Amino acid sequence: MPIIDIHIHLSNIESFRQTAEQLSFVDYSAEGLQREFEQNDVVLGVGMGVTEQTAGAFPDSSSPNPMLLDLEPEVPAFLMECVGINPSRLSGPDATAELDRIEARLKRKETAGIKLYAGYYHYYVYDRIYGPVYELAKHYDLPVVIHTGDTYSMNGLLKYAHPLTVDELALQQRGVTFMLCHLGDPWVMDAAEVIAKNPNVYADLSGLVVGDREKFDRFMNEQLFMDHFRRALVYADRYDKMLFGTDWPLASVELYSEFIRRLVPEKFHEDVFYNNALHTFPRIRQKLLGT
Repeated sequence: MPIIDIHIHLSNIESFRQTAEQLSFVDYSAEGLQREFEQNDVVLGVGMGVTEQTAGAFPDSSSPNPMLLDLEPEVPAFLMECVGINPSRLSGPDATAELDRIEARLKRKETAGIKLYAGYYHYYVYDRIYGPVYELAKHYDLPVVIHTGDTYSMNGLLKYAHPLTVDELALQQRGVTFMLCHLGDPWVMDAAEVIAKNPNVYADLSGLVVGDREKFDRFMNEQLFMDHFRRALVYADRYDKMLFGTDWPLASVELYSEFIRRLVPEKFHEDVFYNNALHTFPRIRQKLLGT
């Protein structure tokens, strides 16, 4: 079965390097990612653009827009990207130039969407500062991917990353498609309600476990842990709006695929691992199917 990995990272971020070296033990490079994709039938990945100007600075308020995949000189052919947005640069005298650079990147056919790092940057997603970004998303028919749930940095503020904040945004911006990253974990029931209620809200299932085989085996065999997510999936009852993603390099593609196969009923695997990405991301559909 072909797989689309809707959420990976390939940026020069110190915390990603440390995770790869100390927790997940993956080869954090384009070559390493390509090898994992080939071994696991992944036909395409989507990288979440993010940058830091000095090691360990993420979320870095000085990063210019748009934030890209900068681990390698070029974005590999087996990846598309969601360009990252630094909202702290969207006000003041340089705001127009920042938006112009964002728009220029959005015009590229290899750009699949836009990524907001809610919680890492201390702005609610319905803040007016994001208004021009949503207008660009609507104009270019690009989904907006939003970090929700726990932040992978102690400098984040969780109130900005709660999935309920997207409910207000989804009502304000019905013409834009939104995807909640990480099913809003640990607030997965709240995320499930936002997805079920709003026709323009989807979710990815990335980043729910971080680590190596030992860590995955322990959590996959812990019923309370698995039921934490299953309850939300059953409540939402919208497997057509759930997308597969690994959050690589936080875990290997092989381990994460096994985890999602256990979590999601088998009859929905083809949709979660492949079809839903085609429906949610028009440029992925264009790249893979030419339609």
